[in-house]
Amino acid sequence: MKKAKAEDFDWPNLGFNYYDLPYSFHAEYRDGKWDEGKLTNDSTIKMSEAANVLHYGQEAFEGLKAYRRKDGGVNLFRPDMNAKRLHNSAKRLLMVPFPENRFVEAVKMVVKANQDFVPPYGSGATLYIRPFIIGSGEVIGVHPADKFQFHILVTPVGPYYKGGMKPTEYVTSPYDRAAHGGTGQSKVSGNYAASLLPGSLAHKNGYSDVVYLDPRLHENIEELGGANFFGITKDGKFKTPKSPSILPSITKKSLLQIADSFGMEPEETSISIYDLDQFSEAGAMGTAAVISPVGSITHNGNKHVFYSETEVGPYTQKLYDRLSGIQDGDQKGPDGWQVDVPLK
Repeated sequence: MKKAKAEDFDWPNLGFNYYDLPYSFHAEYRDGKWDEGKLTNDSTIKMSEAANVLHYGQEAFEGLKAYRRKDGGVNLFRPDMNAKRLHNSAKRLLMVPFPENRFVEAVKMVVKANQDFVPPYGSGATLYIRPFIIGSGEVIGVHPADKFQFHILVTPVGPYYKGGMKPTEYVTSPYDRAAHGGTGQSKVSGNYAASLLPGSLAHKNGYSDVVYLDPRLHENIEELGGANFFGITKDGKFKTPKSPSILPSITKKSLLQIADSFGMEPEETSISIYDLDQFSEAGAMGTAAVISPVGSITHNGNKHVFYSETEVGPYTQKLYDRLSGIQDGDQKGPDGWQVDVPLK
């Protein structure tokens, strides 16, 4: 694949796609330790045909973004949280985690090396960062690998949902995202492989994405296909589902704190699909989605419309403005939320 050039991008009209940028970061674990790792121009991964990741799915990954500020600098948003979540995901799959303190420095290194590809301030685009760790040791029996690879790729992206801040339609799925007691709280590839079919069916039927219900009762909302769910009650309270099989979203944790600062009495709690009437607004939240309003949810053929199918609700807009303002560097966030990437 040909290496991308910054001058080739139409930043305001960028989609959510992969581009082969000049630099990635790569490190390997063997003989009981991680090597120093380095920047590389090689965007391919080399491994044995018997690598654990190819047969037993030993892989965990992260997603975060680099944001161009108005002054030309670049921000990361709470990368320490991504380091911690990748550590937990790797441990769940019996992989040796890449050290958390080195994770943030590696992210800064690869963003700095690709700084020309961080989209301009105000373009609506960002530099998406995908760190991942795979079991690359050779196995045939079902057991963990003893060799691992840690890699970071970056690519400029536009909005994850094509509608951006335009409300879109969702539909519940009879399929489960993750099993109760399984890997739902970990960001691992198997969870996403399981989501491909229900997501594809939803798209074919004209929906933006699916709503997954709890795997035991199929009654309580768990997650949306590519993001966490939140609802705003008619009296202005922020609610989001609580379950042992939901991925602990960094955006959700941040919005819980922001909503609290707005006096919205945020709460993580069970939310029944049959109790949507309590909400005047609803939305999707995540690194890729940021905040995207949910216009409606259809369940068993019954369509529930929230604030509007065409306009963003006032609370959703207020939350978005605060979160994106922090990420873009226009507003000061809590300590540790904005991490500068030195570009010189």
